[in-house]
Amino acid sequence: MAEPVRVRRLMDAEGQKLQQIVRRGSTSSVRYRRAMIVLASAGGNTVPVIARLVAADEDTVRDVIHRLYEIGLACLDPRWAGGRPRLLSDDEEELVIQMATTRPAKLGQPFTRWSIRKLAAHLQRLPGRPLVIGRETLRTLLARRGSPSSAPRPGRNPPTWTSTPNLTGSSTP
Repeated sequence: MAEPVRVRRLMDAEGQKLQQIVRRGSTSSVRYRRAMIVLASAGGNTVPVIARLVAADEDTVRDVIHRLYEIGLACLDPRWAGGRPRLLSDDEEELVIQMATTRPAKLGQPFTRWSIRKLAAHLQRLPGRPLVIGRETLRTLLARRGSPSSAPRPGRNPPTWTSTPNLTGSSTP
């Protein structure tokens, strides 16, 4: 059986930094949770107990502890690689615009208007040619190409002033 995973003895500065993060709680939730993991392990708790405490998987707890040995307190910061958004071909862009301008009911959907979330989900379920597009990419594309949701609705006119409003506060024009 493998030896239980535990955090090394923390230096005073490290312990103070971790306590500061946990007490304030104003940092990111990932950083807060990882600081809790390190402090709980330094306090002598086992991996299963820590996993229940922070509502995480046991493997996640072990990974944080191992990263502490590798890179120190830098293990608290998430290192996500977002990457660049996927570029769409002209054909794919046209397909997205065509879907966005078609009523959902005509495509067998049980709602009357598209939302960004619903349109993105529908594009992912296209038979034979699914398009995986992030919501922000989709929102940007629709804004650039003139989405139907940004156009004024028929029968609705923007408010107009019948006279110049008096913004000075005096009663005389």
